[in-house]
Amino acid sequence: MKGDFTRQTFRADRQYSAVLLQQGRVQLDADANEQAAIQLALARRTAADLIGPHGGPGAGFEISYVPRTPRKNPASLNIRTGRYYVDGLLVDSTRPVVGQPVGGPEPSPVSDSWTYWDQPSAYLDQEREADELPAEFPFLVYLVAWEDLVTTVEDPSIAEPALGALAPDTAARAKVMWQVLPLKLEGAEDPVRAFDEWVAERTAVRSFLAARTEQPDKIEDDPCILSPDAAYRGPENQLYRVEVHEGGTADSATFKWSRDNGSVTFPIVSLDDTWVTLSSLGRDDKLALHAGDRVEVVDDAYIARGESDPLPRVEEIDLAGRRVRLSEEPQAGVGRRAAWHPLLRRWDQRESKAAGGTVKLTEGAWLDLEDGVQVWFKPGGTYRTGDYWLIPARTRTADVDWPQDKDGRPLLAAPHGIQRHYAPLAWIRGANDVQPLRKTFQPLAKPVTG
Repeated sequence: MKGDFTRQTFRADRQYSAVLLQQGRVQLDADANEQAAIQLALARRTAADLIGPHGGPGAGFEISYVPRTPRKNPASLNIRTGRYYVDGLLVDSTRPVVGQPVGGPEPSPVSDSWTYWDQPSAYLDQEREADELPAEFPFLVYLVAWEDLVTTVEDPSIAEPALGALAPDTAARAKVMWQVLPLKLEGAEDPVRAFDEWVAERTAVRSFLAARTEQPDKIEDDPCILSPDAAYRGPENQLYRVEVHEGGTADSATFKWSRDNGSVTFPIVSLDDTWVTLSSLGRDDKLALHAGDRVEVVDDAYIARGESDPLPRVEEIDLAGRRVRLSEEPQAGVGRRAAWHPLLRRWDQRESKAAGGTVKLTEGAWLDLEDGVQVWFKPGGTYRTGDYWLIPARTRTADVDWPQDKDGRPLLAAPHGIQRHYAPLAWIRGANDVQPLRKTFQPLAKPVTG
């Protein structure tokens, strides 16, 4: 999650059961966040142990097929609202209740289903051929769920009005996102087994990274170095984020990095060709935009689809108008709808070594980020867009906080996220032939008899 955190300390393999505060000690955001993560992990592990890989009460996420209409509206699905658990993660598709305004008409009844096209976190477009359901039967329908960060940009109600319009935001929120999508399984005699194999292939860990700090050559010749023993030479503590931008093998994969966990963002007011009007240019020089910065134009749909457009460069800044001019116009359809919370996200690789403003991913060699921080990708990897690693860098130790072996060599680590969870929902064999693949359970409580 791209939040402004000091670091993320939760590790499931340490099996901690609680974070205990001590009197007179410094309290960090990492402590409170780890306690929340421990409780979530316990609740989800318990649910997974009791329910299994997936299942739910009632008719939540029940699927029915809606054929193409005579008016040539594309085929669709009806997705029943309700709850479903995937790997212990609670996915709730209940529609929000809209209140009645004073003196206004009665609100419309809350629907008990979503359609394939209007499900809230998929952002599907009937004009995009890639979004259409398969034209031929059979095909499988599945649920994918993951957790994302919500800030005051996405939900202004989080902000405290008493802090003022220009005050910094406070705590963020974690939210479970979900999508119901089709999957064509060619020649599958057992769709559930074929789906499990597809998930295993899709979630297999095939990329690893290590991080370290390295002193520069001829360090004694540079009077600006803080200490002759310094390896990390940044002036502040940072949480570096290394994120895969374009996925694939090392031949085609690229990455981007941020010294602030990708949390430096600027809400977009409007786009006019290469000029972008922003609600703010940043609170201070450290968190501001500067000419030469690489930025990513994103919105809710862009993030949900896992897209990876080129990262333009900031060419010019109009302070009075709160505008910036980019080196190229953002891709069509991205960043232009206010309801999708568009924003600019700043990345910190200025010297791009790949097309699109990113860094060419090179395996088997130490790659410099900045201030002595280096990363190393294990050869033979396969990379997924959005996968990331977090690297805390600390000025007191002049080093990064990264696992090492007993000889002080940095250890390889799998991506720290994004963790996606999958469950099969239905096998569509025909317009009127839908085989449910959901699993259900009943409440334990029963009426008292006798």
